[in-house]
Amino acid sequence: MKKHILNIALVAFIASGAVACKEKEEKTETTETTEVAENTGVTADFNVNVDESTIEWKGSKPLGSHNGTINLASGTFSVKDGSPEAGKVSIDMNSIADLDLEGEMKESLEAHLKGTVEGKEGDFFNVTEFPFANFQLTGITTENDQTIVHGDLTIRDKTNPVSFPAAISVDDYKMTLNSETFTIDRTQWGVNFGSKSIFDNLGDKFIDDEIELTISVVANKS
Repeated sequence: MKKHILNIALVAFIASGAVACKEKEEKTETTETTEVAENTGVTADFNVNVDESTIEWKGSKPLGSHNGTINLASGTFSVKDGSPEAGKVSIDMNSIADLDLEGEMKESLEAHLKGTVEGKEGDFFNVTEFPFANFQLTGITTENDQTIVHGDLTIRDKTNPVSFPAAISVDDYKMTLNSETFTIDRTQWGVNFGSKSIFDNLGDKFIDDEIELTISVVANKS
């Protein structure tokens, strides 16, 4: 009888050990699977194609408006899981161009904006002293089903945060970022010429503080 009881106990012990072993193996497999899933995100670098990228601008005043473009000088983005997680773009302020005027009037406006007119260097962007502006990506969020790009914009060595809605597309070879039109207050970067919020008694000779911008960036995988 005692021998029979011992045999039953031994079988039970072996069976329980096998179950415990199986549970341990399943737990280990589950843990390994989770770790693999958490490490599937791959970061890829994309270099801005400056020939296919541009910034469109528009400035207004009571008697009309002017619009034009600014070129990008360089830029890179790091993309993970189909979304940029870091990036920096350099903007060539010497490339400021007006598109609604021609001849001497076009050249005069562009020179004034660039600050290459003697005595008027500091009116707008003073490209001799500040040849580049920069945008540093700080994050991307989703708000009301819109993708919002956040970053720090540096102009004339002054940096302020900006945010704007944009459509972003990423595939194996290319990233595109196309913003909706948004505005910035130029006086936050010390561009004060003709601002009625800075100067009194301008009458209808003022220029709006808000500049409209529309950004189009194309970047190729490096």
